[in-house]
Amino acid sequence: MKWFKKILSKIKRMSLPLSIIVLIILITGIFFIYSACYISEDLPVKGLYKKQIVWSVAGIAAYMFFALNDYRKFRKYSWLFYFGSIVCLLLVLFAGVRIGGARRWFSVPVVGILIQPSEIAKMATMVLMGSILSQPHTYIEKGWTFFKVLMIAFFPIGLIMLEPDLSSAIILLPVALSMMFVSNLPLKYIFGIVGIGVVFVLIVLSVLLLPDKLGVSEQGQEKFLNTVGLRLYHKHRIMVFLNLDEDPMGTGWNKRQSQIAVGSGGTFGKGFLNGTQNILGYLPRTVAPTDFIYSVIAEEKGFLGSIVVLSLYAGIFLLSLQVAYLTWDRFGRLLCVGFTTLLFCHVFINISMTVGIMPVTGLPLPLLSYGGTIMLISMSELGIIQSVYVHSRKRRRSYLS
Repeated sequence: MKWFKKILSKIKRMSLPLSIIVLIILITGIFFIYSACYISEDLPVKGLYKKQIVWSVAGIAAYMFFALNDYRKFRKYSWLFYFGSIVCLLLVLFAGVRIGGARRWFSVPVVGILIQPSEIAKMATMVLMGSILSQPHTYIEKGWTFFKVLMIAFFPIGLIMLEPDLSSAIILLPVALSMMFVSNLPLKYIFGIVGIGVVFVLIVLSVLLLPDKLGVSEQGQEKFLNTVGLRLYHKHRIMVFLNLDEDPMGTGWNKRQSQIAVGSGGTFGKGFLNGTQNILGYLPRTVAPTDFIYSVIAEEKGFLGSIVVLSLYAGIFLLSLQVAYLTWDRFGRLLCVGFTTLLFCHVFINISMTVGIMPVTGLPLPLLSYGGTIMLISMSELGIIQSVYVHSRKRRRSYLS
C-alpha cells in the first residue's frame, strides 16, 4: 500500500489546471477529427476519430507515466536516448515507408500503425541538450558547450532534412536558441545561433528559387534538389505562398481552401458538422483531420471557437513556463523551456499556415491533429513538465494549484 499512497501523493501535487486544459484539447481534437471525416466514403479516413481515441488514451498513459516518475532519472539515459533516435533516423531513410515522395515513417504491420522517428529525435535532442547545458561547468566552458549543443542539434537536423522534412528540421533551431538563452550562455553565442538560422534559411531559399531564375529545367531542378535533401514541392509551396495565383488548382489548393474555410466561419461559425468546405470536400479529407484541423474548427465554431483554442494553448504555454520559473533545478527548467518552445512553434506555424501567413508545411497541431507519434511525444513532454512541477518546485506559493 505504500507505493499506492506514494503515487496518490504525487497525483495530488500535480498541476490540476494544466491537466484539465490538456484533457479539454484532447476531447476537442477527437470531436473535430470526427467532424472532418464522418461523411467520407473512404473507410480508413472515416474511422480516424476512433484511432485518435486510442492514441489519446495511450497519450494519457504516457503523460501519467512521465509525470509520476522523477524526470531526473532520465538524465543518465540522455545519450542512449539520443543515439537511439539517430539510429532510427538513419534506418528510416532506407527502411521507412515512402509516402508522398518522403521516407519519414516506420510501418508496424501487425497493428497497422506508422511511427515517425523525427518526433522522437526532437524530444531526445532536447533532453540531451538540457543535460549538457545544466552541468555546473557550462558557463566556464561556454565555447565548448556551445559547440557540443550545435553538433547535437545539427545531426538530427541534417538527417531529418534527408527524409525530407524541412519544417521539422528547422524547428530545432529556435528550441536550441531558447535553451541556450535560459542556460545563461553569453549573448554572442545566442546571436550566433540566430545568425546560423538566418543563413540556413537564406541558403534553403536560394537553393529552392535560384535554379528557376537561372533557367534550369524542372527536371534539372528536381535532380538538384533531391541531391541536397529537398524536393520540388518545397519550391512550389514557397512560390504559392509568395503568389497565391501561382498554382490555385494544384499546390495552392489546400492553402486557398483553408483560408476560405477559416474566413467563412465568421464570428460564431456554421455549427458542428456543418462546415461546407469540409462537407463538400473542398478542404481535402486527407489533410482536414491532420494538418488543417484548425481550419475545420474555425469554419464550424468561427472566430470565438478559434479564440478558445488559442486560449487553451496559451494556458499550456504560460503554465509550463511558470513551472520552469518555480523549479530550482536547471535541468528541469531547461526541459520545460525546450518542450514549451517546441509546442509553441508547432502551434504557431500550423495555425499561421492555415490562415495563409506562412507557407504550407507538414507540421501538425499538437493534441488536436490526428497522429499517433506526435500525440505520444507531446503528451510525454507535457508529462515531464508535470514531473518537474511535482518533484522539484520551489517552496513558494504557486498559481498552478
